[in-house]
Amino acid sequence: MTSKVTYNGNLRTTCVHVRSGNEFITDAPVDNNGKGEAFSPTDTVATGLANCMMTMMGIKARDMDVDLTGSTAEVTKHMAANPRRISKIEVKFELPSSVSEKHRKILVHTANTCPVHYSLHPDIEKIIEFNWVK
Repeated sequence: MTSKVTYNGNLRTTCVHVRSGNEFITDAPVDNNGKGEAFSPTDTVATGLANCMMTMMGIKARDMDVDLTGSTAEVTKHMAANPRRISKIEVKFELPSSVSEKHRKILVHTANTCPVHYSLHPDIEKIIEFNWVK
């Protein structure tokens, strides 16, 4: 088992990672009857894309002896209706400017081939921006 999700009432869940015991809560978003006081389930999906891309770049960067510490990603999720679904995810990375052009190309390719990227439905538009500014 990977995780356990418990419904707490009032459109809130507690999600526990079984192996580590780490947990987080989710709330329904304001535009879907919720309070929006925490990540929504669709927020976690969109954020998971950036997490996965960053993790895969981190693995590849470590292998190349490149330090990505302090890199960030800003995530914007867009919803559509009928059926209600994620229609677009925008991810804007800010990465160290000290990374060589050769390593940048490798890291971008690695990010764009992460498991979450491949797992998302092809109808979800993915706008990914890599800014080498930190």
